[in-house]
Amino acid sequence: MSEIETKNKLQFKVADLHLNDWGRKELDIAEKEMPGLMALRKKYGEQKPLKGARITGSLHMTIQTAVLIETLVELGADVRWASCNIFSTQDHAAAAIAVGKDGTPENPQGVPVFAWKGETLSEYWWCTSQALSFPGGKGPNLIVDDGGDATLLIHKGYAAENDPSTLEVKAESEEEEEILKLLKATLADDPNRWHNIVKEWKGVSEETTTGVHRLYQMKENGSLLVPAINVNDSVTKSKFDNLYGCRESLADGIKRATDVMIAGKVVVVAGYGDVGKGSSKSMKSYGARVIVTEIDPICALQASMEGYEVTTMEEAIKEGNIFVTTTGNRDIITIDHMAAMKDEAIVCNIGHFDNEIQVSKLENYPGIKKINVKPQVDKYIFPDGHCIYLLAEGRLVNLGCATGHPSFVMSNSFTNQTLAQMD
Repeated sequence: MSEIETKNKLQFKVADLHLNDWGRKELDIAEKEMPGLMALRKKYGEQKPLKGARITGSLHMTIQTAVLIETLVELGADVRWASCNIFSTQDHAAAAIAVGKDGTPENPQGVPVFAWKGETLSEYWWCTSQALSFPGGKGPNLIVDDGGDATLLIHKGYAAENDPSTLEVKAESEEEEEILKLLKATLADDPNRWHNIVKEWKGVSEETTTGVHRLYQMKENGSLLVPAINVNDSVTKSKFDNLYGCRESLADGIKRATDVMIAGKVVVVAGYGDVGKGSSKSMKSYGARVIVTEIDPICALQASMEGYEVTTMEEAIKEGNIFVTTTGNRDIITIDHMAAMKDEAIVCNIGHFDNEIQVSKLENYPGIKKINVKPQVDKYIFPDGHCIYLLAEGRLVNLGCATGHPSFVMSNSFTNQTLAQMD
């Protein structure tokens, strides 16, 4: 388990504080590309509308997120941060936030941040827990969430304090196993931690489609403990970030990972929501022939009207060279699909979680041989001799293999997040 580092009373855990200078230079560039956040600083900086608020962030620790964090701080908030993906942290961004504008690596004066690229699942959930732990045994008043992991941890911890038997279930995944392990340790150490947090927790603003689905499920079953703001469905988020952001960052991730030429390839895009639309446009613009799989008849018709072939995954497997999942649902690409793919097929995901592709079943396939090509690029050779390349272990390819969406489009999303926190 990771240990908190402390310098000048600042708690943090990052890869290397000495990367801060690089991070600060990129922050300066990003600020010019994020006019929404800078306008909020100018308009509300003196008023400090977030003064007294303790905000926990569980959101990709990128350069763009660093601009969001410093905006929240400038508006008066006390902030702690963790990433929401084990591969998405940009270590120079995390260092810049920990060191701060006026600090040095020897004397950091920034924001407590617990994030580094390549965390284990155990480290990831530890980081999330630390971001939820403010001095004096307090928790956050507000949460900025992406995917709902911080919200999930509080709710599961709260339920476990009411009924410890909820932790005695059989874990369905390695990730669930780590969550249960953390919550058992927390329950033994402080049986009232999560109830104490909930007492002062006022609400959460959720960044992404997958996290919003979780919130709606909790609302429907009556377990949602606080008000939640659906930032994802804001028009200036979903119709820009999800569409135009993916249009640029998907290709960036695939090409950085593989150096493959997309032109002339057959790309199969699973899902034609906003993310699928952006992903399909991205691949088409590079000269690929794009096939779309989609279960929603309206979205499928939209794809057809845009000129894409629409079919099932079972049919698309026969033709695809590159496969991209965008749905937010599980088991979109199964082990049977991967076993039937063409030799040298590339498989990746740009939905929030890693369960769209059956990675664990791929890992345990009888006779499979795994070769790590480079960080976040793995080659799997099947017993029949054909191979596939899996990018970012089935997690977000644009953040695992590249740097995510461009600053300008993230200004839209993060301005919405800041306004939601103020609300």
